Formats: sequence, structure tokens, C-alpha cells
Amino acid sequence: MRVVLGVGGGIAAYKACSLLRLFTENGHDVTVVPTASALQFVGAPTWSALSGKPVSTDVWTSVHEVPHVRIGQSADLVVVAPATADLLARAAHGLADDLLTNTLLTARCPVAFAPAMHTEMWEHPATQANVATLRSRGAHVIEPAVGRLTGKDTGAGRLPEPEELYAACLALLGGAEAPSTAPRELDLVGRRVVVTAGGTREPLDPVRFLGNRSSGKQGVAIARAAAERGAKVTLVAANISVPVPEGVDIERVETTLELQQAVEAAADGADVVVMAAAPADFRPVTVSDSKIKKSTHPEGALQVELVENPDIVRGLVAARDARGTGSPFIVSFAAETGDAHGTVMEHARAKFGRKGSDLQVVNEVGPDLTFGKDETTVHLLRRGSDEVTTVGPASKDVVADALWDTVSPLLG
Repeated sequence: MRVVLGVGGGIAAYKACSLLRLFTENGHDVTVVPTASALQFVGAPTWSALSGKPVSTDVWTSVHEVPHVRIGQSADLVVVAPATADLLARAAHGLADDLLTNTLLTARCPVAFAPAMHTEMWEHPATQANVATLRSRGAHVIEPAVGRLTGKDTGAGRLPEPEELYAACLALLGGAEAPSTAPRELDLVGRRVVVTAGGTREPLDPVRFLGNRSSGKQGVAIARAAAERGAKVTLVAANISVPVPEGVDIERVETTLELQQAVEAAADGADVVVMAAAPADFRPVTVSDSKIKKSTHPEGALQVELVENPDIVRGLVAARDARGTGSPFIVSFAAETGDAHGTVMEHARAKFGRKGSDLQVVNEVGPDLTFGKDETTVHLLRRGSDEVTTVGPASKDVVADALWDTVSPLLG
């Protein structure tokens, strides 16, 4: 596969080196096209050494080969990582003032942008308008991750990890190493779907929180699969470590109470709600306004009083039953471990009975199991049936499709 790796002038350019290695080590032919400002962060010798090809930023080098046209014309994929706010703006407005923007205009293959910038720049209406323009023209804009940015800043705008970008690029092409993007039945067209993903965080003080190991990979895969089947998807995301798929509306939350509020609002008029998130069962009764110091607990015994969080699924079921509409169809998740009181499936069946959802996805969790992994095994329990459908071991994308294969026929 012939890949063009465009590199914008941001500090995250160093991550593109690892992305380049992933492509080349897997046998892909990569041409690196940086902007002039990108070379202020990572020099041309580095790109040449890693790609095995000369690197240029202008249209005049080797002009007899017409690089400003030929590079884009011959590419199977163009990926820009990082894509700065300035580069997104130039691409959206069709400017062609260097080799990379010329390449973007001549490419007729899939084009992906991986934005990376400070949160204020990403959220600015001008940037969002440019992103919308690029997407309307068929470009793929990968949602930035949330995390540490330059300096002390934290928020949305972090470049996703190279492994995640590599997987997203392969998925665009439907390669054997990625989930298939071949045409599928659009069995969710006209449906409104709400999916939750990630683990909630319950603050102890401005620094610390109670949380869990959920990465959000399964919930994001479910949201992406629903969108690919034609649904209008809202993803309510707590702490997730993967990019948000295109074509999905996202609402970010932090705590379980915020998750509950967002889901209940989004569920109004929805056809399906999939509760794939991992909400914390308990939260601290009080949250310290300042960092809790060791010096205030000389005997090393910090006691934290906890209160139980609401059961969001049970609340959704109760609200639906009160309306008498039978909608939305509710899918719950049960992440369980076996113990002296029962097996994983025994605990899961008991939870299924308490929650009242229509379908329950059961998986076993623990060290090196499920959380953060790319593969999993799940068991599907359907209301009114004793049958158990097992999926896996398989990728979380395969599990997502199996879930919708089960749910879609039940929607009527």
C-alpha cells in the first residue's frame, strides 16, 4: 500500500515517527510530506531515515517529476498526523501553498486527518466549521484524544497514540489487519441509538479520583458499528482511551451522576440504549476542595465514606415502563468475576434479573482480561429466553457487529 504521511507543525510531530514505523514495518511504502514548520520539531534526516526516501516541503524539489501532482495521484491513503488548526483551515479552504496542501488537492484516495492542538483551538467555531467542511467532502477526521497537552494543560486535543491511528487508517481501507469496512446491510437506518463508553471517575479531591480500568474500546466499537449500519448515534463518553468514530455525536462526562443525566436526556426518543460504560458503583460522600495531604493523617489512616451511585439501567427501565411505550430497547453490560458466592454467569443472571434490561452482555474481567484489550469473549443473555449466545474470543469490533446482529431483528 502506498501511503502519504503528512506531518503538521505541532509538538505531536514526534508521535508521527512511531506511526511511520508501524506502516513501514508492516510492508507499506510511505512518503513523508511535512510542512516547513513540522521540520522545526522533527528534522528532514529523521523522516528520510525512517521512510527510506528523500523529504521535501516545497513543490520545486525534483520539479521535473511534478511531485505536487504525482504524490497525491499515486497514493492509496493520505494521513495527516498531526493536523494543526492552521493545516485544517488551509485544507478546508483548498489552499495549495506547499507540497502537502497540493497533495491533499490531488489525492483521490481516502484522506484522514488526526487533529492535535490545544483544547481552545480545537473547540473554536472556526476549527469546528473547517472540520465539518472536510467531512462533508468525504475526508475522515479522527476525533482527538483527551489528555495531557503541551505544558500543564489537559483536555481534548491530544493526538491519539500511534497504534490507534494505525488501526484507524487500516480500517479506512478495509485491510485484513483491520475490521472490515465492506458494505453491509443498513439495518439501522432511521434508528436513534445511544451508546455509553468508558469508566467514570469519582473525585476525592482536585487531584485524585476513584475509577476503574475501562478503556471504552468496546463502547466505541459498538457506536461505530451502529453508525456504519445507518443509525443516528450519540456516544456518551466517560474516560476513554480511543478516538471517537466519525459520524457520531459525542457528549463527554466525568462522574456517574453526569453519565446518568446525559443518558436520560439522550434516551428521550431513542430506539436503543446500549450501556457499555463502566460507571462507578460508589462515590465519596464529601469531596475535598484542596489536595488531601499525608500530614493531615499522621497515622496513615485515611477513611473515605462512600455512598452508592444510582443504577442507571434500572432507572431507564423504570422510566420506560412508566411510559408504557416499550422503547427504547435497553442493553446492559455485566462485567463480572467469579467468587465464593457464585460463578461469573450466576452473578450475571442475578444482575440481569435485577436490572430488567432486554439484553445483557456478560464478560469476565480481571488481570489481563477484557479491560483495555483488543479481544474479548462475551455471552449474550436475552430477556425471556434461556439461550446463551457466546461470541469470541474475537475483536471488539466483531463483538459489536454480533451485538447489532442480535438487536436489530428485535426492533420490529
